[in-house]
Amino acid sequence: MSDGPSDLAGRYAVAVDDRDAAALTALFTGDAEFVQPPALTRGAGEVVTVGADAIIEVVLGGTAHLHATHHAVHQRVVDVDGDTATGRVYCLAHHLYRGRDGGLRDNAIAIRYRDTYRRVDGRWLIARRELAVDFAEDRAVTVP
Repeated sequence: MSDGPSDLAGRYAVAVDDRDAAALTALFTGDAEFVQPPALTRGAGEVVTVGADAIIEVVLGGTAHLHATHHAVHQRVVDVDGDTATGRVYCLAHHLYRGRDGGLRDNAIAIRYRDTYRRVDGRWLIARRELAVDFAEDRAVTVP
């Protein structure tokens, strides 16, 4: 059960890292929008995905090839106005993958989520999530 709109960012991170499609779907409105910037779309420009099911397919499909992910959610600023709210969430998203040499690498991306939330039947959900990339770093890592 969500504790309010500020709880959604952490629940999103856990659902993505666990590859939990049901938990992830439960966080979005049916008509939600997910906006990816050109920095994440491999030259396709800004891409807007609409609908909870389509968003989950994009998010989990885009991470399926990775060894693991680790989304570390940092500060959150949420402003509530009745049954709607806006949020600014900072996240350092780690994406572990096998490099050409067979070793693990981490493509770490500093992301800011610009969110819009809506209360539906008493539950806070993500109605729009827009990603902004501040910087990325790629390096070799060791996993115990």
